[in-house]
Amino acid sequence: MTASPDLGTAFGTAQPASPDLLRSVFRQHAAGVAVITAQGENPVGFTATSLNSVAAEPPLISFGVGTSSSSWPVIARAEHIGVHILGEHQQELAATFARSGADRFAPPTQWRTGPEGIPVLDGVLAWLVCRTVGRVQAGDHRIVIAEVVVGDPAGAGRPLLYHQGRFNALRD
Repeated sequence: MTASPDLGTAFGTAQPASPDLLRSVFRQHAAGVAVITAQGENPVGFTATSLNSVAAEPPLISFGVGTSSSSWPVIARAEHIGVHILGEHQQELAATFARSGADRFAPPTQWRTGPEGIPVLDGVLAWLVCRTVGRVQAGDHRIVIAEVVVGDPAGAGRPLLYHQGRFNALRD
């Protein structure tokens, strides 16, 4: 058995666990950008970079949502949610849905009521309507697991990415 190395000398700039460390590390991780929507008394939505494919059979997705988010009370009760994959041309839309206090569904946002009454955003690369099957507590967030009901992958363009705290496009 070997002794644990001194983080300060053996690993250069290694830091102990903290929220700032996690944020700093994940700024190095490029992530796709999605908008999650749901219908309550009014439509709600937020920008998410935590979207994941969980399983193909049955088709399941997951995403994280902060419990302090203005969307959380509706997402917490929603039987169905919408998932929208944003294109590189939709940086402003991503910023609108990420901005606290914004009227996210007011013009210039273009949307319509889709299957299961879910707000579906126009001009996205792809969208899904999913049935919520689970919500798992994870610190100050919840991980929502949902089963795909219907969707459309036929949008044109390239995906929007989030990296180093900014929205970015793919480079060849």
